[in-house]
Amino acid sequence: MTTSGEGEATGPGPVIIRFQEVTKVYRGELFKKESVALRGVSLEVQEGEIFGIIGRNGAGKSTSIKILMGFVKHSGGRVSLSGREPYEAKCHMGLGYLPESPCLYQHLTITDHLKFAAAIANIPNSEIKPRIAQILQRVGLGQAAGVKIKKFSKGMTQRAALAYALLHDPDLLILDEPMSGLDPFGRQMVIDIINDYRERNKTVLFCSHILTDVERICDRIGVMNRGRIIKIMRPEEIPPTTGRHSKSPLEAMFIDLVNSDTGADG
Repeated sequence: MTTSGEGEATGPGPVIIRFQEVTKVYRGELFKKESVALRGVSLEVQEGEIFGIIGRNGAGKSTSIKILMGFVKHSGGRVSLSGREPYEAKCHMGLGYLPESPCLYQHLTITDHLKFAAAIANIPNSEIKPRIAQILQRVGLGQAAGVKIKKFSKGMTQRAALAYALLHDPDLLILDEPMSGLDPFGRQMVIDIINDYRERNKTVLFCSHILTDVERICDRIGVMNRGRIIKIMRPEEIPPTTGRHSKSPLEAMFIDLVNSDTGADG
């Protein structure tokens, strides 16, 4: 576990996201065993911070985000968004969310989706059309405004879901695998959006398997393994790679941390 002083948030901004010893246990059905997804997760994300969570499949990343979004109830501990319970509707007014597997209506256009999003966000009618045009250009879908989702590629669908999350210019972005399905141009687009959020003192929490991108853009990085945060660090705290690895510094450190943690109980 992280010791005092490692990867700590040091800025003056208020805490936007707080997990305090959060646990999640999925109850088994009939003769099935319980499944422990989170084992005492604690972390804080401050206003204006870009915080990345990395971990193997099944480490607890998506479960943590689902709890933060209020989709799943945690079993123990405390979770808050700007001091509120994540199940309170007010928590989500200034929040943009990109799920790991976006689910969009196949027979609607991206413009139809964004008009619906604008209505939910109470964007004034006079601003809806220019706002939609602007956000479609930003995510590279300006020429696809009238195209139905069923004709979109995986990468285009990912861009469309990102547009949905960004339309109301939220103060907090929660992104679950935002680079999924994107080519290098799409990945750079996401990086540019996140960097723009940093410049405007907005907050981003995201999970990703693309560790080189995480290393480039995060202020702090949390490593998850088997339902726990085993390390929180800043990019400058990552040691350079040695001859043992032909990987990025973060990837090499991640593998060492996970192997060490996994072997600790074995």
